[in-house]
Order: sequence, then C-alpha cells, then structure tokens
Amino acid sequence: MLVEDIFSRDPLYVEDSTYLTKARQLIRDNHVRGLPIVDSRCQVLGVITSQDVLRITSTKSNVTVSGFKVQVPTVTGDTDVLDAARIMLKEKSNLLPVVESQEEKKLRGVVTIIDIFKHLDISKVPKKQISVIMSKKVVTARLDEPVTKVWDRMVERDFTGLPMVRDEKPMGIITRFDILKRGWARISKESETRPTDSMQLLAEKLMSSPLFSLGPEASVAEAIELMLKHDVGRVSVVEEGRIMGIVDRSDLIKCYLGE
Repeated sequence: MLVEDIFSRDPLYVEDSTYLTKARQLIRDNHVRGLPIVDSRCQVLGVITSQDVLRITSTKSNVTVSGFKVQVPTVTGDTDVLDAARIMLKEKSNLLPVVESQEEKKLRGVVTIIDIFKHLDISKVPKKQISVIMSKKVVTARLDEPVTKVWDRMVERDFTGLPMVRDEKPMGIITRFDILKRGWARISKESETRPTDSMQLLAEKLMSSPLFSLGPEASVAEAIELMLKHDVGRVSVVEEGRIMGIVDRSDLIKCYLGE
C-alpha cells in the first residue's frame, strides 16, 4: 500500500506569516495533530504541532508560526505506507507532509499516524500480549490537581494524554485537545499569579471518560481493534483496578513493524 492510497488531500495549512493564535484556532477547531507550514508558493517549510500550540497561553499574540516550525521529512504519493510509518517513528512525528516530489516540495496533502493506524492489516499483527510492549512508567494526573499543573506536565514531557486517577484508581483521561478546546482553561493559565483562581480550576473539569482499558494478557490485535472501534489514541493496561501500563498508536505500529 502506498501513501497515495491513504493520505488526506487538500489539507489545512498555514503560511509562515500566520499568527500562532490563528494556527492554534485551526488545530483546535478541526481537531488535527498539526499543520504544514508553507511559503507563498505553497512549498513546504515544516510543520507546527498541537504540542507547539499548547505552549501558547496568551489570547492575543503578534508572534507568527515561522519561529515555531518543526523540520520533518516529506514523503510522496509513491512512498510505501510502512516506510512512512518508520519515518514517523524515527522522527517522533504524528504527521508528514506529502509533496509533489523530493525536488518539488509543493504541498499535496498530509499523511498522519492515524491514517496509517487505520490501515494496519489485523491478520499480520504479531501474536503478542500488550504487557510485552506497554510503557510501564505511566505518568498520571489526579482529579483534584489544578489544570495549570497538568498542562505544564504535558508540555514538559511531550504527552498527548494522561490517565486521570483518584486514589490510584483510573477514572478517565485528559488530552491536549481537552485543554485546547476550552478557552477558559487558557485564561486560567494566564492568571497563575492569582492562586485562588487557578487552584479552583481542577483537571477533573476537563477529563474525558471512560478510560478505555484492557488486561495485561490482552493481545496486540485486541488493543488495535479497541482503539479503532472507539477512535482513541491509547489504551491503559489495568490489573486489579490499577494502571500497570499504557499502549498508544506508536507502540502498536512499532510492534506491527517488528521493531
């Protein structure tokens, strides 16, 4: 299968002169992982990601995306999908611009880790338990924590989502988009100098539930099927009511590739 068969055509993008706040709005309103950045000739310069815009707390800013662009490889329509997946894993990128050719970097579209994940051949998934590939050092957030503290943790550690717990028991999850789509959370972030305000805004208010989970003996194929069914980016591994690990799309694709 080639990138040509699965990539998103006519993608959202921004020019390098676009304000960061506008890029944030596009990412938030369209629930995308990032945007290609192009010049006036629609030549790809890089991308800006949801992680980048999560760092922007101000409501108004004259800063443009130019200084925040991330350099990522580009692919063409005739790139093999699994090769594109390997590039994403190596670069730790969730999307790659698709261009006319490696000589002509005109933007044609984007291919994302979600596009690739949706097209995995379940019949070719290695017969492994998720306990073998899960990340065991799980960082969580408490329901009673201020949003600002959880926000900082996600930015500093480059997390797309954190399981939320009460007394170490899983209750839900908080993601980048849960924060980005709520403007009042950003206003609280700007007001950290007023402890009373920020302390009253708890992470529980932004939590999504349920937290989808499987036992450690579940197979990799089961994890893929569960995530596809519910359109989620990660599954917690839970045993006796406690989170033992977590697997995300990248973990599962890496396993699929035998890496």
